[in-house]
Amino acid sequence: METIVIVGGGAGGLELATYLGNKIGKKKANVILIDRNSTHLWKPLLHEVATGSLDDGTDAVSYRAHATHHNFSFRQGTMSGLDRENKQVIIAPIYNEEGELLVAERRIAYDKLVLAIGSQSNDFGTKGVKENCFFLDGSEQAKMFQKRFLESVLKFSFNDDHDVKIAIVGGGATGIELSADLYNAAAHLNDYGFGKLKRTNINVTLIEAGPRLIPALTEKVSAAALSELTKTGVDVRLNTMVTEALEDGLITKDGEKIEADLMVWAAGVKAPEFTKEFGFETNRLNQIEIKNTLQTTVDDSVYVIGDCAALIQDGKPIPPRAQAAHQMAKVCGKNIVAALEGKPLQSFKFNDKGSLLSFSHFGTVGNLMGNLTKGDMFIEGKIARMAYLSLYRMHQVALHGWVKTALILLVGQINRFLRPSMKLH
Repeated sequence: METIVIVGGGAGGLELATYLGNKIGKKKANVILIDRNSTHLWKPLLHEVATGSLDDGTDAVSYRAHATHHNFSFRQGTMSGLDRENKQVIIAPIYNEEGELLVAERRIAYDKLVLAIGSQSNDFGTKGVKENCFFLDGSEQAKMFQKRFLESVLKFSFNDDHDVKIAIVGGGATGIELSADLYNAAAHLNDYGFGKLKRTNINVTLIEAGPRLIPALTEKVSAAALSELTKTGVDVRLNTMVTEALEDGLITKDGEKIEADLMVWAAGVKAPEFTKEFGFETNRLNQIEIKNTLQTTVDDSVYVIGDCAALIQDGKPIPPRAQAAHQMAKVCGKNIVAALEGKPLQSFKFNDKGSLLSFSHFGTVGNLMGNLTKGDMFIEGKIARMAYLSLYRMHQVALHGWVKTALILLVGQINRFLRPSMKLH
């Protein structure tokens, strides 16, 4: 029986582990998932965790429980190295907060390895960013920002001589959605006794170095996003490059200081630095070069999916988005099963279904690609909102199936009446 090891329990990694566990787990293969965390949360939801609009304790999936129900094993830990000669993944020791060793360094052998280690924020070496800015790469970082956000609001409620100032660097999906959700959070927090807080007391500045928001999408979507944010109250600064982050604000290339109580860096992503140490071909973003079969260019026993994979198709790189990870997981799963059965592997072809941006309860815009028209179709309003929510439902269906997803939806509707609209702790 072969051992298949998957490193990374993000959207692609967990969907792949679920598929292989259901298909061949404990029958034809030993499937092992490795992740540093004990729970999984869909990454596009992190901005809602950061504002308290979403309680990750409710929506998070326990890796251990999910593994038990889907015929694979879970090992908690952080990958620190790869011994390709002996086909072993090296897992770093685990310590508690007091520095006590809980689990010593481990080596997990594999026959086939899938790297789904995702991406992290790219600060481009900008001075002071690591020390003074928040990143939204995972649940813990999002919860830390939410804690600081509530502290700033509490401070305002007893000292309302100045507004809560938040600066967000990066005009991509994360920066845009976080900006809008902060105003939605302010409206709700006023209902929960935080002094005289109103939407107008939250000053959000969104800073983008380029000439328009979300440059990867159409100009129509970009213009709609700018219009929605402006109506919400966000101060959008285009063509503005940040050269330094201080404790109390950001310095731009023109020498202007943008004052802020809280700062979030969402200006770009890259794969983790240690991918360059594995002996694979990598690009400038540390992504691992792969073939159309999703195998690395130098080792057919290693597959790579999601944000850490570098693949050029039709002259363009596959974008680091959840839908790409979802499609890669599906093809990777089929290819691993085919390889075990001695059958030919299929080539991965990314099908861009479009992109959608949610402005919390203020609106949703985006474009759908190819399915309904020969080109792309701009959508907004309720139709766009339904399409946006369906992306997360597709992820839930991949993990739980249709019946359980329907029950999760039902529980979510019940919780709207039982729980507060905001996470306040």
